[in-house]
Amino acid sequence: MLSDVMKTLIINGSPRKNGHTAGLVRQFISHLTGEYQIVDAYRSAVSPCVDCRYCWHGQGCSIQDEMQKIYPYLQECDNILIASPIYFSELTGKVLDFGSRLQTYYCAEKFQKKQIFRKSKKGAVILVGGGSGSSDKAYSTARILLHHMNCRQIHELVYCPDTDNIPALENEAVLSGLHSILHFFANEK
Repeated sequence: MLSDVMKTLIINGSPRKNGHTAGLVRQFISHLTGEYQIVDAYRSAVSPCVDCRYCWHGQGCSIQDEMQKIYPYLQECDNILIASPIYFSELTGKVLDFGSRLQTYYCAEKFQKKQIFRKSKKGAVILVGGGSGSSDKAYSTARILLHHMNCRQIHELVYCPDTDNIPALENEAVLSGLHSILHFFANEK
């Protein structure tokens, strides 16, 4: 029997437990319905891909770490949120480590001609920046990662700039964007 409970995977790329990105994630989940799993990129034991090429011919990934617990939830979830600070106009390194482990899905399709995902998902991105850099590259990368997790519908970017001067949780446009993502995730595909 299939569950009707909405399931959301949240990838939190913030190194600071009480930083702007983490605060926005907490605000988001306080209004989220259904169940969720958070991948705390800086505190999880997820190693980057080492290009061993196991996934070219084998099923899954040869690296035995916390990602082995994330893969099944990734298969069954309905929504995926990537939330990350922007460092030098890119997602944080730990989000990229997580993203590199999606190589197993790419290789299953490319080399083994297998369709891995049973259902499409919705995706969204929250980016937080304090300086004067651009969100364009980070958003492009996040969209690529969401695509490789089978997100076929992606919400417009929620960008929280200038956190050096305006705290994220005081930015009304960003808080409105969070509610827009919640609505997007909750509505039928």
